[in-house]
Amino acid sequence: MTTGVRRRMGVEERKQQLIGVALELFSHRSPDEVSIDEIAAAAGISRPLVYHYFPGKQSLYEAALRRAADELAARFVEPPQGPLGARLLRVMGRFFDFVDDHGPGFAALMRGGPAVGSSTTNAMIDEVRHAAYVQILAHLGVAEPSARLELVVRSWVSLAESTALIWLDGRRVPRAELELQLVHDFAALAAVSAAYDADMAEILVGLLADEPADGPFGDLVARLVALVPVASPEAPSVPGQRLR
Repeated sequence: MTTGVRRRMGVEERKQQLIGVALELFSHRSPDEVSIDEIAAAAGISRPLVYHYFPGKQSLYEAALRRAADELAARFVEPPQGPLGARLLRVMGRFFDFVDDHGPGFAALMRGGPAVGSSTTNAMIDEVRHAAYVQILAHLGVAEPSARLELVVRSWVSLAESTALIWLDGRRVPRAELELQLVHDFAALAAVSAAYDADMAEILVGLLADEPADGPFGDLVARLVALVPVASPEAPSVPGQRLR
């Protein structure tokens, strides 16, 4: 309820308010479509006062982007307890919470928005990707990743990003299915790499040893097995194939 008394805010408090207002508006429409006048009106102040705290829309946009980037990076932080599959699924749940809540803002963050091509924006986007990469390595318990492991993890982070951006365009696939699919994608990328590299194979075997049958990775194995037809006596053998 409005009391008619407007409390005077300090400089930093006002800046944080404007950043919050901008992020809220950016969560519904692209930053390109949001004007300083709209931000000022939503904050309950005049347009000139917005420029008193931020030199222009670009600087306010970058400040909002900074907060969004920090929040998104924090979504990948997960206590290193329990099976990896369940941990990754919780991470994907928080990641898609952010995507769902900040649709246009997330797209602007990952595509550059009004600041596309700027060194500041590109640096923030790279920070988010690197934070996710570091967190996944921490879950794997690897301090010095091999070239193949780095490729797997960075490819998966990029896949999660691009999947979320495509999903935002219509949300045609149920979100929960995509979250689980991305966890499966990580296992699949690791498995393919393990087929070519002994060190990756060792990492994969160690991870699967701790996975319960009813976990996300166990679910993937069950789905794949269901796709394989039962071999008939007349079926030609495949070189290297082992039947259980």
